[in-house]
Amino acid sequence: MSKPPETSIPMRSPPLSPDAARAEELRRRREAESEAALREIDEAYRQDQMAEFGRRYGKPLLAGILLALVALGGFLFWQHRQEQERERGSEALVTALDQVEAGNLAAAEQGLAPVLAEGSDGARALARMLTAGIAAQNGNARRAGEEFAAIADDGSVPAELRQLARIRQVALQFDQLPPQRVVALLADQARPGQPFFGSAGELVGMALLEQGNTQQAGALFGQIARDAAVPESLRSRARQMAGLLGVDTIEDVREVIGQQGAVPQGEAGPAAAAPAAE
Repeated sequence: MSKPPETSIPMRSPPLSPDAARAEELRRRREAESEAALREIDEAYRQDQMAEFGRRYGKPLLAGILLALVALGGFLFWQHRQEQERERGSEALVTALDQVEAGNLAAAEQGLAPVLAEGSDGARALARMLTAGIAAQNGNARRAGEEFAAIADDGSVPAELRQLARIRQVALQFDQLPPQRVVALLADQARPGQPFFGSAGELVGMALLEQGNTQQAGALFGQIARDAAVPESLRSRARQMAGLLGVDTIEDVREVIGQQGAVPQGEAGPAAAAPAAE
């Protein structure tokens, strides 16, 4: 028969004597007191470091914070003033436009004076454009042309306003400018895809005709006539000019007839009246 497995009985440590128990309790208390003292020393050291940091860097740090707050306040105030100036400029421009539409050109020009003197760059550029336009309406083409030329040459004005000003300048001064000068001023704009291609291309085309360059002028008028982004009135003029120069720009006759007006029912045009070929 096999022996039953032996089981081990855990040994208990003998109980401490009263003196040993007091000694152990005293040891634990000293360890706790030592840990508490170390924590107090560490906290005091950190407080000393913070106090030293405050004595050394407190005033410069406080001055820097105050300076940053002052700068932030100044920026917010400047931003608020800029917003107010933009609003005043916009109101003045709208009022001037209303005066121009009503025919009160003198009042419109007077209302634009504060914007020209103190407005933002964008508002000032628009005010200059309006002032030049008012001069043109008053019959002072020379002053208007010079002002439009100055706007077109001003690099601080947005690009599209500069391009529009150049076109207005050339349109006003077309009879005084040599044809080659007109071509040079508007060559960059008289290309498909440019925002004012139609207007610039028409002026360049007329200048090319004055130079005797009918082939290039016809091709340019043809491009304008085919460009769907160009206003229809301008495309119609370009189509007529291209036709006179031997350039066919009509891709769909029915589309052209539809633009000129539908044929009344019962009134057939030449194409409809012709008998079908057998």
